[in-house]
Amino acid sequence: MLTGIVDGRWLAAAVIVVAALFVLPSLIPPFYVYMLALIFVTALLAMSLNLVLGYGGLYQFHHGVFYGVGAYAVALILKKTSLPAGVAFIAAPIVAAITGLLIGWFCVRLTELYFGMLQISLGSLIWAIVFRWYSFTGGDDGIHGIPLPPAISSLQSSYYFILSIFALSVAALYLIIKSPFGATLQATRDNPQRCEAIGVNVRRHQLMGIVIASFFGGVAGVLFVVLEHSVFPDLLFWVLSLEVFIMCLLGGWFTFLGPALGAGIIVTLRTFAGIYTEYWTAIMGVLLILLIFFLPEGVMGFLLSKFKGRSEHVEPVPAPSLDTTAARPSTDVASS
Repeated sequence: MLTGIVDGRWLAAAVIVVAALFVLPSLIPPFYVYMLALIFVTALLAMSLNLVLGYGGLYQFHHGVFYGVGAYAVALILKKTSLPAGVAFIAAPIVAAITGLLIGWFCVRLTELYFGMLQISLGSLIWAIVFRWYSFTGGDDGIHGIPLPPAISSLQSSYYFILSIFALSVAALYLIIKSPFGATLQATRDNPQRCEAIGVNVRRHQLMGIVIASFFGGVAGVLFVVLEHSVFPDLLFWVLSLEVFIMCLLGGWFTFLGPALGAGIIVTLRTFAGIYTEYWTAIMGVLLILLIFFLPEGVMGFLLSKFKGRSEHVEPVPAPSLDTTAARPSTDVASS
C-alpha cells in the first residue's frame, strides 16, 4: 500500500538519509549535534504549519501557540505530577490539539485577514496567561530542570529520540496530505465556493486541518523539552510564529519539504549570524525582501524548477496575499 503512495526511489532515498543522520553524531562535535536536533524540532513545527498554510490556504499567523502549549503541557506533567514520561509525551500533543480545536472553532467562521487576526488575539491571550501565572507556569521565568528519563537525558540520546519522532511525524504528515482528506483540504484552498456547491463541508475540513497541525505542533513542543529540558513563555509569543511563517515562505510553502529547508536555513542563520551581531533579524528581513522579489516560489520551488523541469513541480506563485479565494496551483507532494 505504501509503495502505491510513495515512489520507491523517494522511499529508498528517505531511508538512506535517515540512516546517515543516525550515524552523523559520532562524526561531528556536540555543538553541531545540538544544532541538527534543533533544526529537526523547528522543521517539524514549520511543516505542521504548512499543512494548513500551503495545503489548506489558511493564514495561521499564531501557530507557535500550539508549540508552546505542547511544551508547557509536557513540562507541567513531568514537573508537578508523578505520571510516567510516556504518558506526558502522549498527552501533551493531545492538549495542543484540543487547544487548536477551541481556537479553530472560532477562527474558521472568519476568512482572510480576520481569521489570522482573531487567531493572533486568542493565541496572545494564552501567552498572557502563561506569562503571568507564576504559581503554575513560572511566569516569565519559565520552567527549568524538567526531569526526563535517563534513556533520553543526554545530548546524543535525545538526538536519536528527536530524529526518530521527527521521521515518523514527517511520514505521517505525508500520508495525511496524500490521503482523500488531504486532497479535499487542497480543494477547499483552491476553490472553497465550488467545494461548498458539491456538498463538501469546508469549515469542518479546515477545522480538522487546524487540529492535526496543532497536534504535530505539540509534538514539536515535546521534542523541544527533550532537547532543552526547559520551557519559557517566548515559545507562545507571536514573534516565533512569524518566524515559522517565514520559514514556510522561504523554503516553499507549496512543497512538502520546503518548510523543513526553510527551518534549516533560518536556524543556521540565527546560530552563526548571532555570533557576530545581535542584529541578525535585520539580515532575515533583507532575506525576506529578496525572497519576495526573486524567489516567490521559495527555495525548494526554485530548485524543483531548476533541476526537474516545470512539469514536475508546483508552479511559482506570487508573494502571499490575504485573498484566500485566489486560485492556487495544485501540489504534487511526491515531487518534493
